[in-house]
Amino acid sequence: MVVDGWQLRVVVTVVMVMAVAVVTMVATVVAVTVVVITIVVRVVVVTVVARMVVVVVTVVAME
Repeated sequence: MVVDGWQLRVVVTVVMVMAVAVVTMVATVVAVTVVVITIVVRVVVVTVVARMVVVVVTVVAME
């Protein structure tokens, strides 16, 4: 019985460690994805704004 309890404790510990590892991996992937998406959005916004500014300046210069 003592051995069974000890084995159960080991199994529970291993499962908990694996669960924590999986959750950590998922959290890391989500964090990296959010950062990448944020960077991409910023780059797109900056590019669009820059193009708009260039167009406006060009139109004003032509007038």
